[in-house]
Amino acid sequence: MLTRRSVLKQMALITGGSMLLNESFALNANNKKVGVQLYTVRNQIFKDPAGTLKKIAALGFQEVETFGYSGKFFGWTANEYKKALADLNMAPVSGHYGYGKFADKNSTGSILHGWEKAVEDAATLGHQYMVLAYLTDQERTSLDDYKKVAADLNRAAEVCNKAGIQLCYHNHDFEFKKIDGILPMDILMKESDASLVKLELDLYWVSKAGLDPIAFIKEHNGRIPLWHVKDMDKTEKKFYTEVGNGVIDFNAIFKTAKTSGMKHFYVEQDECPGSPFDSLEKSINYIKSNLTKNL
Repeated sequence: MLTRRSVLKQMALITGGSMLLNESFALNANNKKVGVQLYTVRNQIFKDPAGTLKKIAALGFQEVETFGYSGKFFGWTANEYKKALADLNMAPVSGHYGYGKFADKNSTGSILHGWEKAVEDAATLGHQYMVLAYLTDQERTSLDDYKKVAADLNRAAEVCNKAGIQLCYHNHDFEFKKIDGILPMDILMKESDASLVKLELDLYWVSKAGLDPIAFIKEHNGRIPLWHVKDMDKTEKKFYTEVGNGVIDFNAIFKTAKTSGMKHFYVEQDECPGSPFDSLEKSINYIKSNLTKNL
């Protein structure tokens, strides 16, 4: 089975201002649409992309966030992927991309290698956002590494900005573990240009790191247009579980959506106890019954 670590490391090896969309901080109608991060169905989508997307659409998801770009999207060109999604009335609002510090110099699709081509394909596909998904262990060994990442994010964001795309950074929990007494997340936030680089806040990881998601959202109000909505179970392991099945108070978090600057959110479950489609169905049903009323 593919894991997030293995997929993102593979991306690193294989791939090697404000938005022009002029969005305000007020919520728009799109926030009623529930999105999904396709990493949840990673073991299905590379084998049968068309069939997998059809199942995702049937569950009621209207927006998707892609991953694993290495010149193509699940074997499709940008135009082919765009048509496949359009036929299912789903929008490719955003996508995850690698940093690529140790990627092959001739590779494409990461912040440091072939970024212009990635942005070109993202614009063709219809991305509104591109997201730096993960930093490998080797890419984040020191505070200087994080300062370099922030500088590279600023440069990559300028390329995105010209294409009308907003660049974001997706957190895990390691950004909230101090190095030499300093939080790496503070470095990323201070060293990157707030007008160019935004955040995709993973509500599970910020909670697992021991922070209050609502307090973090208020602290960075207006800089968090994207949320990852995944729950944390009630066991000592604090593992992934379906939205509404764990300990995260999503109802309280979603009540901040109208003032926080959130534009889109995605269900993601890194590991599922059975079929990921069953887990996604439980999550979207809970969201539609309990959370979208706050949007």
